[in-house]
Amino acid sequence: MSYQDVFVLFWKEVSESVQEGRFAKLTMAKTIGKPNLRNIFVRPIYSEDGFKVLLKLRYRSRETEDQEDELTLDEALVVIKSHLKTSFSSVLLFTTTKDVMFKINKKGAGRITETPASFREITQAQAD
Repeated sequence: MSYQDVFVLFWKEVSESVQEGRFAKLTMAKTIGKPNLRNIFVRPIYSEDGFKVLLKLRYRSRETEDQEDELTLDEALVVIKSHLKTSFSSVLLFTTTKDVMFKINKKGAGRITETPASFREITQAQAD
């Protein structure tokens, strides 16, 4: 199964965790090569206006300032998909019930694995 098809299943897990109030954090950390971009973090912001996320791009070089944007989940999806297989080969979803990892192997196949939850509570990102 292509990584794109498996990623659709993974993102369904992300959406369900948001709807059920279990979403704790999402991280892209396994870089391909040595890009300046080191990590992408997505943290929840639950507000009266609805659910948003704080998307943070963390860079390796000190000259490049980290970027933070408050986005909808759909907007965050666009950013994450744009870095899949180009900058990162894995995405980790942390929820209060389980951790879900999406990984792309060298042949371009996707795989999802689940492990016990790393987070018991949700720490919200602070919106500006």
